Amino acid sequence: MKVGFIGAGNMGCAIMRGAFQGGFLKPYETMVYDVSEQQLAALTASYPVNVAESNVQIARECEFIILAVKPVYLRGVLEEIRKYCYNKKIISIAAGWSMAMLTDILGRENGVQTLRVMPNTPALVGAGFTAICEENTFSKASLGWAKELFATLGVVQVLPESLFDAVVAVSGSSPAYVYMFIEAMADGAVRLGMPRKMAIQAAAQAVLGSAKMVLATGEHPASLKDNVCSPGGTTIEAVQSLEKNGFRGAVLEAMDACARKNRKMTTPADRR
Repeated sequence: MKVGFIGAGNMGCAIMRGAFQGGFLKPYETMVYDVSEQQLAALTASYPVNVAESNVQIARECEFIILAVKPVYLRGVLEEIRKYCYNKKIISIAAGWSMAMLTDILGRENGVQTLRVMPNTPALVGAGFTAICEENTFSKASLGWAKELFATLGVVQVLPESLFDAVVAVSGSSPAYVYMFIEAMADGAVRLGMPRKMAIQAAAQAVLGSAKMVLATGEHPASLKDNVCSPGGTTIEAVQSLEKNGFRGAVLEAMDACARKNRKMTTPADRR
């Protein structure tokens, strides 16, 4: 079997759907295992993947193994499969798990190739950002394969592991900040009389359009912001209120908190 997924949650399924829809993977060459029968049933209702009986079956029979389990469960999975990983290619998407931590458990002398990857949940709609760790033990061919796989989910960048705290803060966790911003804007619109459903749509579309403007124009966000702020107008009034209430500082502190937590998770004691 070409590819095996351990974990069929949101991210595991997002990777599979992107790869299937893009034609990069075929369901019949993909094997999946998850402890949740409900997750597996939802996946197999859409795609004729092969369902494994255990994590060990995935490790024994698949060439590429994608570990799509929550960080708290990863140690147990790694310890369960490590003796079956000779010459296998292992991809981990778990936050807080460094390359050193992965290789310490999987070993360094059994031919196993290891790669750390950090995608985000917008991959579910093909608009993800995936960071691939520059310090990896994949061969050139295996790394090329991994890049093509994650390119089916959106943008892919190869970055040094030293930047992965920043990656987690700016893309891995940031969709939650953006959802809070959309919710807050929608609440504000509701307060001003707009129906809830319309308010959410308007707020989400504003965020989507603004993000596209940043990417499409290549202009600095500050310049685009200035273009919206007419002298003495409504927008600069709102911007002044955001600044007065610490908008930028709150975002910066949230990202620092996220990065600090990710750094803390990389200590072995926190993985037990």
